[in-house]
Amino acid sequence: MKFYMPTKVFSEINCIASHSAELAALGSHALIVTGQNSSKLNGSLDDVINALKKHSVAYTVFDRTEENPSVETVMSARDTGLRCGADFVIGIGGGSPLDAAKAIALMMKNSDKEWDFLYENVPAGALPLAAVPTTCGTGSEVTGVSVLTRHDLHTKLSAKHRIFPDIALIDGRYILSAPAKMIVNTATDALSHFIESGVNTLADTYSDMIVFAGLAKWAECRPYIDGSRQLSEEAAQSLMDTAALAGMSIAQTGTGIPHSLSYMLTYEAGIPHGPAVGVFLAKYMKYADTNRQKAILSAAGFTDTDELGKFISELAPVSVSRKLLERSAVCVLANKAKLDICPYKMTEDIMADIIDI
Repeated sequence: MKFYMPTKVFSEINCIASHSAELAALGSHALIVTGQNSSKLNGSLDDVINALKKHSVAYTVFDRTEENPSVETVMSARDTGLRCGADFVIGIGGGSPLDAAKAIALMMKNSDKEWDFLYENVPAGALPLAAVPTTCGTGSEVTGVSVLTRHDLHTKLSAKHRIFPDIALIDGRYILSAPAKMIVNTATDALSHFIESGVNTLADTYSDMIVFAGLAKWAECRPYIDGSRQLSEEAAQSLMDTAALAGMSIAQTGTGIPHSLSYMLTYEAGIPHGPAVGVFLAKYMKYADTNRQKAILSAAGFTDTDELGKFISELAPVSVSRKLLERSAVCVLANKAKLDICPYKMTEDIMADIIDI
């Protein structure tokens, strides 16, 4: 067994103000990587800037990170960071800015390399990195994975380097004003992380500790996910903590078949990441060991895979062509690494059932 979680996590309301010294200690000039709007609207960008100003730390904002960031965006931000002399990186946002920030920290440290270095499996360091999540799903603030869009391949692909943030600053206030659909989509992603970590050949006592503790928190948050209860500050913090636990779970095992199937749906059909993964979860679970399946479903508050599938299809429906689903399936069936962590033999017939949405 093994367990590796190098990120120091701070989780509380007003987290950045309370831990501004830890943030400022990462360097003297921050490159802040974020999207165009959300971090400005939810107050997270202002919180980070105020914390840096308090400690006289310079900063430059790169706010051109798109949803599902590309390697081209990473290189553009890298160049911005080098020009301004930044010596550490702060990612603010959902999985897109956080994943981009990891890759940018790597490429700034290795400034003599071109973008293909992201996909070279060689040892390399990165600049110090802080992550400020503003959604409750990806868990990118506590993983070493950076998933980037590869326009040359027409899909999304993880960088080979594992780049964990040095610190994660988690504050539930940032999702209080989020659209209900964002809560649903990202919470579906968090659920998929727990399931794919739990139904996995690499699962062990340590990863299970996180999976089952996280599923219990996810089940407690379910009324706030399905909209039957209004989101409170306390519930928002719980949702953010649930997402972090979900990220910790896949940091130990990696994601499985549903995530691999989702990438082409997102790239070619524009399906948001959470629904694109969630649509495959119930049938993926159906073929797992019965005892394992029951334990995971029970912890999440579901009686069987049918109830899980109904819950996801009602809250996060997906409509996509059969042709695209079949193309995605062919790619995944050729991915030996993903097939190796599936705890049952993945046949063409099983795959055909999983993609029959």
